[in-house]
Amino acid sequence: MQITPTGTLRVSVIHGPNLNMLGLREPDIYGTDTFDDTNRKIRDHARSIGVEVRITQSNHEGAIIDAIQDAVSWADAIIINPGGYTHYSIAIADAIRAVRLPAVEVHISNIHGREEFRRHSVVAPATAGQIAGFGTASYLLALDAVRHLIMDAKH
Repeated sequence: MQITPTGTLRVSVIHGPNLNMLGLREPDIYGTDTFDDTNRKIRDHARSIGVEVRITQSNHEGAIIDAIQDAVSWADAIIINPGGYTHYSIAIADAIRAVRLPAVEVHISNIHGREEFRRHSVVAPATAGQIAGFGTASYLLALDAVRHLIMDAKH
């Protein structure tokens, strides 16, 4: 754990494929918040609870793995929405296990109430937990969750 001397928790927020299309992509499923709106909400909430965030997005599996591996050098936790990689990327799950940082998997929609193939996550077993179905607020709930995970581990 690398909490800064001022006590600030540092969290890497990683958006997977197609999340840069929020606001345009199937608003009936993913809502009308744009990608920029979502990131603003994440930054605002993080600031309000004393958390520093770095936000990245990639449509490429290798770049997501690079972001996970990069987090080990500066972050205390990871919040990840693996998007479509949720259902088959053993490599992303392995990267999360390798860095040994607390991680929370996030989904905007309730993946458990959607098509059968979306109901299984190969990433979830590598994480402390999963938050799904609360729209872009799922990210804010995940910020609260990792903060509690880290603070509980300190005591």
